[in-house]
Amino acid sequence: MATSGVKKVQQKLFGTGVSGQDEGNDSSQQQQQQQTNEGGTFPADPNASGNGGGGGGTGPGLTLIIPKPRAPTPNLPRKQQQTSDPSPKPGPEKQQDGEDVQDGVDGEGDGAEGGDGDRLDAAEVESGIPFRQRLAEKLGGEYKGAERYRLVQDDKREKHWKRWGPYLSDRQWATVREDYSANGDAWSHFPHEHARSRAYRWGEDGIAGISDNHQRLCLALSLWNGQDPILKERLFGVTGHQGNHGEDVKELYYYLDSTPTHSYMKFLYKYPQKRFPYEELVQENQKRDRTVSEYEILDTGVFEEDRYWDVFVEYAKDEQKPDNIYVRITAYNRGPDPATLHIIPQLWFPNTWSWPLEKPPMPSLTGSVKGKDSNINTVSVGHPTLGKTHLYCLPSPPPVGPTNEFDEDSGIDSVDPDLLFTENDTNFSRLFGGTNDSPYVKDAFHDHIIPSHRPPAKETETDDFFAHKIRSRTASIYGGEEEDLEEGPCTPFPPTEHYVNPEKKGTKAAAHYVFDDVPGHGGCAVVRLKLTPARVDRDPSLEDEVLFDDAIEERRQEADEFYNSLVFGPITDDLKQVMRQALGGMLWTKQYYRFIQKEWLEGDPAQPPPPPERKWVRNKNWPHLHIEDILSMPDKWEYPFFAAWDTAFHCIPLAVVDPSFAKKQLDLLTREWYMKPDGQIPAYEWNFSDVNPPVHAWATFRVYKIERKLYGREDNAFLERVFQKLLLNFTWWVNQKDQGGNNVFEGGFLGLDNIGVFNRSEPLPTGGTLRQADGTAWMAFYCLNMLNMALELAKHNPVYEDIASKFFEVCFSLLVRLLV
Repeated sequence: MATSGVKKVQQKLFGTGVSGQDEGNDSSQQQQQQQTNEGGTFPADPNASGNGGGGGGTGPGLTLIIPKPRAPTPNLPRKQQQTSDPSPKPGPEKQQDGEDVQDGVDGEGDGAEGGDGDRLDAAEVESGIPFRQRLAEKLGGEYKGAERYRLVQDDKREKHWKRWGPYLSDRQWATVREDYSANGDAWSHFPHEHARSRAYRWGEDGIAGISDNHQRLCLALSLWNGQDPILKERLFGVTGHQGNHGEDVKELYYYLDSTPTHSYMKFLYKYPQKRFPYEELVQENQKRDRTVSEYEILDTGVFEEDRYWDVFVEYAKDEQKPDNIYVRITAYNRGPDPATLHIIPQLWFPNTWSWPLEKPPMPSLTGSVKGKDSNINTVSVGHPTLGKTHLYCLPSPPPVGPTNEFDEDSGIDSVDPDLLFTENDTNFSRLFGGTNDSPYVKDAFHDHIIPSHRPPAKETETDDFFAHKIRSRTASIYGGEEEDLEEGPCTPFPPTEHYVNPEKKGTKAAAHYVFDDVPGHGGCAVVRLKLTPARVDRDPSLEDEVLFDDAIEERRQEADEFYNSLVFGPITDDLKQVMRQALGGMLWTKQYYRFIQKEWLEGDPAQPPPPPERKWVRNKNWPHLHIEDILSMPDKWEYPFFAAWDTAFHCIPLAVVDPSFAKKQLDLLTREWYMKPDGQIPAYEWNFSDVNPPVHAWATFRVYKIERKLYGREDNAFLERVFQKLLLNFTWWVNQKDQGGNNVFEGGFLGLDNIGVFNRSEPLPTGGTLRQADGTAWMAFYCLNMLNMALELAKHNPVYEDIASKFFEVCFSLLVRLLV
C-alpha cells in the first residue's frame, strides 16, 4: 500500500501537471494544445506528468516535441512537411517503380555497400507522399495497412523485418546461465556490482536496448547525471537475498509502444538528477521482513521537486529497408533548475572470443568522421557473419527551453559526440586482483567519464570505490592469489593515461554527448543516431534532420493505423491506450535467449573448469538443450528466462498482433532441442524439471482459432505438428504423474497462481506423494483440448477420428474420478 508521501510523488510523475509549477508557464499552455492524429487527440508535449507513465494520455500514441537545428543544411533534398492524415484510401493497383529486391533471411553478408539498392529513392523522398499512400496505390483493394504488409513480407521471407528488435535483456547479471558457483547461488555469484566490469558468457543486457536476432551486435542507452558513482547503463534492483519480497527492480521505466515487426518502438526511462540511491535501496529492503511493504525508489525522495529526466527512446525502421534503423533519444528536464545530462548510447559485440581455446575471427568497431556537407562521427561495424554496417552519430542541436527556444547567448551551434572505444573484456584487475590482457576493458567508459570511479593512483591511497568490495570465492580462477580468496578490499590496479583506446577501435563503443545547463520546466535535449549499411552520400536523412524526424513520424502513424485496425466497435480512447500499451509491452519483452547445456555444465576450454559439485546442482538431466532463439519473457528484469506455461499465456494476446510469432513460440517448446525424448517440456532455467499446469494444448488451439477469426487463415500444418508432439507430452504426464494408475495426478501445483503447498522442486518432507484434485482437473482440461484439436484435424484427415475417440474415453474416465 503506497504511503501518502509516495502518492504525492506519483501525482507529480503521472498527474496532470508538473508539481503544480506550470501555472503561467508557456510550456504548460503548449502542452495543453491538442493535435489530431489518426488514433485520436493527445497532448503535443509528452510531459511525464501527463503521459510518461501511461496514465494521462488519451490517444494511442505519445507525440514528442523535437528541437530542430537553427538553420537547415543547404542544397539538400527536403521532404515536404506532412500533416497527420487518416489511413490512405486504396487506389487502383499498379506496379511501383524501384521496388526492393528480396533481402536475405539469415543476415549473412547483409551489410554490403555500394549497390543501387542502398540508395534511397530521391524522387519519392522529395515528393513528400507518405509510404502508406504509395503502398495503397500499389496494392489497391488488397491494402490492409503498412505494418500488415511488412508482416506478410516477413512471413514470406521476402524481407527480414524482424531481424532487429528489442531482443536485449534488461538483466543478464545474477541469472542461472551466468552462475558457475558450486552451490547454485546465482544471485551472489554474479552481482550487479560485477556487471559493469565482467563480460557475460550467455547474453547481454542494457536499457531500451536492441540487437539482431542472433545477438551479434547490441545497441543500448546509457546516461550520467553528474552525481552517480557509475554510469546508468543497466536497470538496478534488489536480488532474491536482498528484497524482503524477493527480487525486485527499483527503477521507473515504461514500454510505451511497439509494432509487431518493430518498425516503430518507444520507451521511457525516468532518471533522477540526484545521486541514484543504490545503497539505500539495498539496506532498507534488507531491514524489512515479509510482513511489510517493499521499499521502492519513490520512497527515497530522489524525485522530489520533479528533479528528474524523462528520457524517451524511439526506434524506427526505414519504410522498405529492415536494416536501416533510426534512433532518437529525447530527454526532458522536469526539474525547476537547469541541469546537465550526459547521453551515452553504446554499441558493442557480445564476448564470444574468451571461451574457446582457439579464438574465432574477431569483429571490430572503428571510429571516423564522415560526411560531405557536415562532419558525422561514425562507428563502422565489421563482423564475420553480420556484415558491414555503420552507426552514424549525428551532431545534436543545443538544448532548448520549454517553449522550444534556443539560448542565443550560449555560443553553441551543435553538440558533437566524443567517440569512445574499449574491449568487451572482464576487468580482472579491478574485480579479482588479477592481470588484464589489455588496458582497455569493459568498464572503461565509467573510468573515462567519472573521475571518482577510477582506481587510486597508489596502493597506499584509500578510495571508497575499493573499500566496500568483497572478493569472489572464485578469484583464484581469474588470476587471484590463494590467500586473497576471503573477504577484503579489491587490489588497486596500476593507473593508465588512457582508459579508452586512443586509436578509436575495439569491440565496444560509445558516443558521449554532453548537454550542459538544459533549461528546467521541460527543457529538452535530443540525440539522433542511425544504424545502416548505407554510406553517408546515399542517405539524405543523415544530413537533414527534417527527413530524419519525418521518417520516425511516418512509422508512428503506421503504428496508429495498425492498432486502430484491431479495434472493433465503440471503444474509448483510454481503453485503446491500455490495449496498445499492453500489446506494446508484450512485444518489447522479446529476448534473445541462449543456453547450450553441455557447454554450460562442463565449462569452457579456455577457462578453468567449474567446481565438480556444480554438475549436481541443477539441470543435469537436460543434456539435449540447445537454445538460441528469440523468446517471449515473463519479464526481462525479474524473470529474464522463458517459462513454459507463461509462454502459453503470452501467445494468446501475441496471436492478435502477430500469429506467426505466437505459433513459433508454441512450436519451439515442443521441438527436439527443447522437449525431452520422453515428452517432458522444460519448465524454466532454475529447474527445467519442475512441473507446471499443462496449458500448452489450450494455448495452441486458441492461437489457431484466433488466427482463423482475425486473419482468415487455418494453419492446419501448425496444429498437426504441435498436436503430434503433445501426444508425447500427454503420455509423459500419464506415466510420470499418475503413479497409481487410477487417474489421480500429482504435480505439486495448486490453483491458477501455480502456488504449491510444498516445494515442488524437492521430495515431500513427510515422504510419499501428494495427490491433488486440481492436478486431476488440469489433466481433464488438457484432455478436452486434445480432444478438440483431434476433432478439428479429423475434418481434414480421418485418421484423427480414432485419436479423438481415445481422448473422449480418457476425458470420461477423468471426469468420473473427479465426481466420485
